[in-house]
Amino acid sequence: MSKILDTVVSSLQDLLGSAVKIFPAIITALIIIMLTRYAAQFATKIAEQIGKKTLQSKSLQLLLRKTANITTWIVGVVFACVIAFPGLRLGDIIATLGLGSVAIGFAFQDIFKNFLSGILILIQRPFRIDDQIIVGDYEGTVERIDIRTTKIRTYDGERILMPNSEVFTSAVRVRTAFNQRRTDLAVGVDYNTSLPEAKHILQKTIESVEGVLDNKPAEIDLIGFGDSSIDFIVRYWTHPRQPQVRQVQTRAIMAIKEALDAANIGIPYPIRTLYFYNQDKYNDFMPDNTNHNNNGRQGDRSYASSIE
Repeated sequence: MSKILDTVVSSLQDLLGSAVKIFPAIITALIIIMLTRYAAQFATKIAEQIGKKTLQSKSLQLLLRKTANITTWIVGVVFACVIAFPGLRLGDIIATLGLGSVAIGFAFQDIFKNFLSGILILIQRPFRIDDQIIVGDYEGTVERIDIRTTKIRTYDGERILMPNSEVFTSAVRVRTAFNQRRTDLAVGVDYNTSLPEAKHILQKTIESVEGVLDNKPAEIDLIGFGDSSIDFIVRYWTHPRQPQVRQVQTRAIMAIKEALDAANIGIPYPIRTLYFYNQDKYNDFMPDNTNHNNNGRQGDRSYASSIE
């Protein structure tokens, strides 16, 4: 029994001695952790000042602040672990972090792909907040560019969350990339119309429409002979945002219709003519009565036309 007690006492003494030996290291590690907090705050402020001076994107500024904060904490915690546990070498910690990052990379490869795509989008800035874009089947206004997704508000008032990797690898049509945007409006006139006169009326009318920009002249082009009309294309420029484009197009259509009506120029529509025959006297399966059927068809034919 005495031997057991001696063993327990000896073990407790060894543990106490070890605790006394590592106590200063633990205190030092705790102090490092506390100092890391202030160092992270200081690094975040420095990153914020640098970001405001060098970066225009608020998303990139936020990313820089978070990166500075997280990096400072990682360095402080690793340094505290090395001080608190002398047997733990810095090389072992770095190797462990490397293996862990590889495993995490395989597990979260889609997240990292979207993360890197978001950073590249923020750096390259192919479009900006409040731009109106088309990506795939979606069109709308860019609300926000996050690290993982791009938020688009459609014209119908819906929100689309698109992964940054899809936005980065797809063809993006930026409708508001420039200060002006062209609209092509098709107009057809009757074949009896004087084409120079019609072109002059269209040119004068579109230039007088409110919202059509005058720094780029409108163009009136003849594009071909249609089934029922000779076709023009009226090309004019407006401000690029979708509501303005729609409103100007409505005013342009109303003004063109009014001007052509005032000039007695018709805007034709397709016409189809149908012929009706008396089927009792006309039979395709009676070759011997060809003449009789032809006479009956000519004598009993009725005519009607319908407009589509």
